[in-house]
Amino acid sequence: MRDLSISVYFARAVLKNAVARGLDPISLLRKSRISPRLLLEEDALISIERHADLQVNTMLAMGDEGLGYSSRRMPIGTWTMMCHAVINCETLGQAIARYCRFYQLFEFGANPHLVIEGDQVRLQVQVHQTENDADAAPYMTELVLFNAHRFASWLIQEHLPIQQVNLPYPPAAQEKDYRAMFLGAPMAYEQEVAEIVFSSSLLERRVTQTEQSLSRFLRHPVLMLMTETYSQSSWTARVRELVHHNLTDMPELNDVAAMLEVHPQTLRRRLSAEGTTFKEIKSQVRRDTALHLLGKQGLSIEEIAHRAGFSESSAFIRAFKGWTGVTPYTYRKGL
Repeated sequence: MRDLSISVYFARAVLKNAVARGLDPISLLRKSRISPRLLLEEDALISIERHADLQVNTMLAMGDEGLGYSSRRMPIGTWTMMCHAVINCETLGQAIARYCRFYQLFEFGANPHLVIEGDQVRLQVQVHQTENDADAAPYMTELVLFNAHRFASWLIQEHLPIQQVNLPYPPAAQEKDYRAMFLGAPMAYEQEVAEIVFSSSLLERRVTQTEQSLSRFLRHPVLMLMTETYSQSSWTARVRELVHHNLTDMPELNDVAAMLEVHPQTLRRRLSAEGTTFKEIKSQVRRDTALHLLGKQGLSIEEIAHRAGFSESSAFIRAFKGWTGVTPYTYRKGL
């Protein structure tokens, strides 16, 4: 499990319909150990673990896995029943088709469809929003596409390579947030339909998960979907892993390239093709490690700075404020 972080945009989206259901969003945030103040900061970040807790706590409190975005309540247990309906499929193609069929049986207002066109597959989502909520579609669309992609990846134990993500509206989140959400896939906005596009050859991949592994997955599926990594890792994931394990003695690009047995320029090109740089990865790993450690009791700011790869606390505090908009002291106070 990796100590990652996520934009506050997604926390706001999770809580958007809570008040209309008579819930107190401040209580939900505090129950999930998230400082309410962070929601006021435009560029604030939240650890994946805390965000997963917030999503689950909000769903349970609302009694709605659709978080109030679907046209009718999505009862708790819907996702679990879908998983049981899909788990015994032999191939990914069968599994995605059954996944789509399951949700098409119910009028939730967010229906996935599988469209096969030659050597490409389009997993499309049609969201029927209510007249009262013009903002419902973006987050519901993103959630359905994200869950479908990550669940398909879990079934075959490999991140399903996405050729293109099309969204039928202008960016609702920042580009970097979508990049993280869809693993660096090319994004296009204001398109005719919401969809992820991938190679039809992937439909023949064998489903490797079982009833036994599903029972483990269902203990915390939200967190699993957000954090699960697989052996067929991207170059970004491989570099991130090496940096994460060497934070207190931070390697340079040449060192990491040598560990991966590639030329530094080759590594640069491969990271660029995945939409990132070595410098960005170093900063992200430091940031995510700091956010993770601040949630642990008994660690001083000085110790966290050291573990996050900073030689001085002052440099860490400056960097942290740049990442989140608040100091590590303020951030921890809200946990």
